[in-house]
Amino acid sequence: MKKIRIYLTTLGIVSLILLLINCSEDYLDVNPKASLSEESLATATGVDGILIGCYKAMTGSISGEYGGYRWGPFYDNVSDDRSTGTYNFQPTSNNDRWTYCYMVIQRCNDVLRVLKKAVEAGTVTEVEALQFEGEAKFIRGLFSMMYLVGTFGDMVPWVDETVTFTDGNYMIANDKSLWPLIESDLQFAANNLTETNAQVGRANEWAAKAFLAKAYIWQLKYSEANILLDDIIANGKTVNGLKYALNDQYWWNFNTVNKHGPECIFAIQNEVNTGGWGGNAADMYNGPYYGPASGCCGWLTPSEDLVNAYQTDEVTGLPKLFFEYRNSPIASDQGIKSSDPFTPPEVPLDSRLDWCVGRRGIPFLDWGNHPGMAWIRFPPTEGAYSAKKNIASQAKVAQERQNQQTTNAYNLMRYAEVLLMAAETEVEIGSLAKAEEYVNMVRARAANPVSWVYKYADDSKPMGGFSTTPAANYKVGLYSGQFDSNGKSYAREAVFFEYRLELALEHHRWNVLQRRNKLESGYMAETLNSYLEWRANLPGVVTNYVAPYLFVEGKHEIWPIPQTQIDLCVVDGQSILTQNPGY
Repeated sequence: MKKIRIYLTTLGIVSLILLLINCSEDYLDVNPKASLSEESLATATGVDGILIGCYKAMTGSISGEYGGYRWGPFYDNVSDDRSTGTYNFQPTSNNDRWTYCYMVIQRCNDVLRVLKKAVEAGTVTEVEALQFEGEAKFIRGLFSMMYLVGTFGDMVPWVDETVTFTDGNYMIANDKSLWPLIESDLQFAANNLTETNAQVGRANEWAAKAFLAKAYIWQLKYSEANILLDDIIANGKTVNGLKYALNDQYWWNFNTVNKHGPECIFAIQNEVNTGGWGGNAADMYNGPYYGPASGCCGWLTPSEDLVNAYQTDEVTGLPKLFFEYRNSPIASDQGIKSSDPFTPPEVPLDSRLDWCVGRRGIPFLDWGNHPGMAWIRFPPTEGAYSAKKNIASQAKVAQERQNQQTTNAYNLMRYAEVLLMAAETEVEIGSLAKAEEYVNMVRARAANPVSWVYKYADDSKPMGGFSTTPAANYKVGLYSGQFDSNGKSYAREAVFFEYRLELALEHHRWNVLQRRNKLESGYMAETLNSYLEWRANLPGVVTNYVAPYLFVEGKHEIWPIPQTQIDLCVVDGQSILTQNPGY
């Protein structure tokens, strides 16, 4: 993607963004500095520049300064994949996520407004106009779905390009569902975007179809999703023209060299060494806290529950479903100093564990064997593990890491998720055998020894290559008729469990739990509270979870609308925003 920075573009970006974020006229009285008029930007080059600003904002660092990472793709910290989150959501918090979402959406609206003027002036072609509109609506629909709806629920204000200060229509109630509007945006993108593009960071028609299918699944519209997913699996291509397929090796999805291979549906691009804060800080903050592999902070560590979920049956190599894995916790080095001896357990494991999680005695990329507690920031409360996905390798750190960020693109969706979505639709409205086939396609890669983690050839020279000895006792089996023989409830559990194993720490877990909760009311509360209670009884682990911070059914499935927004969005003395239930 072209590296064009646009932090202030139009009057709309400076004033209307702030307006829509805070519903306050106070922000509108400040004249923007160094801004450009919409008329002067009404050219193909101008519209494309604003559009690049939309892509830029998706990194989570919208101001180009340190700190924006907090409002990017960051759900895992309140799920059972992390050892730190609680459910003490308060209306007095989360205003920054709300702000961030509407800023990105408003940049898309700026594209559409300026594009309309460019079309009227004849400075863009019809083909260019459809592509610009499709990309802007793709980002707007995607962000509305994954971050607004995924956080605050579907009853939030819909802000499109028709909302302006001049028209005085910026006070918008949250009295209708966003889903039809999200579908409309993504459908337009699917109908009008090109199949390929020379710039790999752009959206294409197949990415739009994939996220539209996800929007359908989120609403349990499985028949509509099934049609799209069949088409994507049969005919879909990446933006650089590769037929969709799984990468040969699981790890290739998380390093910059192979990031834009056949598995990439859509990835948010990042950059470092350019003088600003535009890198992948969200994932960087998850890495080890101490040691040479440290990106920064190690705040959001993988949970013991996630690690235990990778246990497999010693005979079949299949997962231990329905929380069976909690009956046999894997021994960790919790409370054991790195200077004291510890032998990693030899229980059968899914090979994906050691690409997702750094654990004692296992090679951590090319940085050396993970030393355990020496790399953990708060061992008593955060457990014994480090996040590993998207961490820069030692060989590439000079090019890929700077200022507590990494240039590694963030996979917002990859083909493995498409296969699992297809499996989910087949379970709910189709064939259990077909669903099993799709799940096995994903599992087959994890079962293939070429995709495993191996011990170093020489532990003292981690950059010197790997041996032919697996780093752990990997045993991954394929299903063989269990979906049909055990029925729909078993098949559903297997599909949703595979989401967790395949997509761990990629910031999808919370939304997957939300979706299953729609199928099985109370599932989120049961899953998350049982996790907190299970963890509280682990030896050597200190927790601060008490009853007020447990998950409350009918409330915590979504977060509260920030009270700041409710207080600011007032018409005739009454707020037009209704708070989410329970808050």
